[in-house]
This record gives sequence, structure tokens and C-alpha cells, in this order.
Amino acid sequence: MIVHSLTVPGIGAVEVTVTERGAGRPVLLLHGGGGPFTVESWADRFAGAEHARVFTPIHPGFNGTPRPEGLDTIGGLAITYAALLEALDLEDVTVVGNSIGGWITAELALLNSPRVSRYVLVDAVGIVVDGHPVADFFSLTMAEVAKLSYHDPATYGIDPAELAPPVREAMAGNRLALGVYSGAGMGDPTLAGRLSAVTGPALVVWGEADRIGDPDYGRAYAAAIPGADFVLIPQSGHLPQIETPDALIKIIGEFAGTHATGM
Repeated sequence: MIVHSLTVPGIGAVEVTVTERGAGRPVLLLHGGGGPFTVESWADRFAGAEHARVFTPIHPGFNGTPRPEGLDTIGGLAITYAALLEALDLEDVTVVGNSIGGWITAELALLNSPRVSRYVLVDAVGIVVDGHPVADFFSLTMAEVAKLSYHDPATYGIDPAELAPPVREAMAGNRLALGVYSGAGMGDPTLAGRLSAVTGPALVVWGEADRIGDPDYGRAYAAAIPGADFVLIPQSGHLPQIETPDALIKIIGEFAGTHATGM
């Protein structure tokens, strides 16, 4: 892991801890509210399968990392990651985000960074869809979150009581950080309308069994982004990178190939 010290417009000094693996086309992989562990194994798998150079930052405030007081919104995280791509001098980047990472990806798409060539939103939250509310994560126990998150919660769910105390403490800290960034809820009523300004190629991928945000919520997300594709993954929930990792790799690999820049 490398700590990058950035100067972010409108925010100031921000330290971002980033893990890099693989070689090839650059991918910025943004984790969700469960923390970086929800994408780490898949990042290794994706880097090997797609010959990709995968960067997985930890959102400041997660896993005990510092979060400056001025960085307290999803939009602020998007600006931070645009600054990170500049600092790393990356080109032709594919941004992939899961859950709130998908929300950050949506906001990053609106920044129209010349560093980014394509966007992938995996079971993203962030928009508000009438009749299809996002589950109230903060009112749920971890067991209830697992039941809504996975096609097979018995296999993939985590019992916090079985985890070591430092891991439980990290999870509690991540929950607090998520609350700071998401504000009063898990959505921004203005986001869907603003997404009409996205010009880059976008893909929305959804687990068929996701009950954090159901598939119709995902379809609404795709419909809000001009030209976006929508792909549903069977036997998968809110975290397809964990339940159906190879299917997700295939879908994203095909999308990136279709929208290759030739660089």
C-alpha cells in the first residue's frame, strides 16, 4: 500500500491509501460501504484475468485512515479520485465502483475527467427511485444486511461475533465513515437528473438477487445515463464481485473491449 498526499480543489490536503496490483490497462476500483476487503480478492482475480493494472484506494476514514474535515460528501470523494488520477498520471482509465463506490463513479463521470475512458457501476446506490427505495442500511443488523445483500447469505454472510475485535472495530469505524459520506440517506434526489450530462461510455451491472437496491432500481440507474448498458447477473446479489466474480470479470472485460480507445 502507498499513501498518496494530494491537494484536492475545494478540500485541501488529503491522504489516500492505495494498493496497486497487476500490469496493463489501468482500472480504478472503488469499494462500497463494507470497506476495501469487499473488493480485494476480486481485484487480484481481475488483474490476472484481464491483464489490468488495478488501483484500489481506501476511502479516507475507512479502515482507520485519516479523513480531513472538509471531505464529507460523495461528490468530494469523486473530486479526490479525479485528483488521484492526475497525480498518478494515468490515461484511458476504467473506473469500476460497487455500492457507494458506484455512487462515487457516477459523480466522477459527471466531472468528465480526460483521464477516464469508461465507467462501470456495480449495484450502485445514490439515485432516488420512486417505489424502489434503497434499504436503510443504518437500521439493519449485519445479519439483516447479509440477507438483503446476497443470493446465498448462508454462504457469504459474516457473523460479526465470530470476528476478531480489531476487525469488528474497523467495521464499526467504516459504518461511521459511511454515515458521514452518505448524509441523511443512501441517495441524492438530484443525481438521476444530473446524470443526463454524462458523455462517456457507461455500464450498469446488477445482481438479480440484490435487495439493497432491486434490479428495477438498477434499470432506472442505467436509464438515467445516456447510452448506458444494463446487464443482470443471475444468482448474484449486491456484491457480485464476491458471489459471481468470474461472471463480473467477463462482463466488464467485454464492455472495456467494446469501448477500447486503441491506446
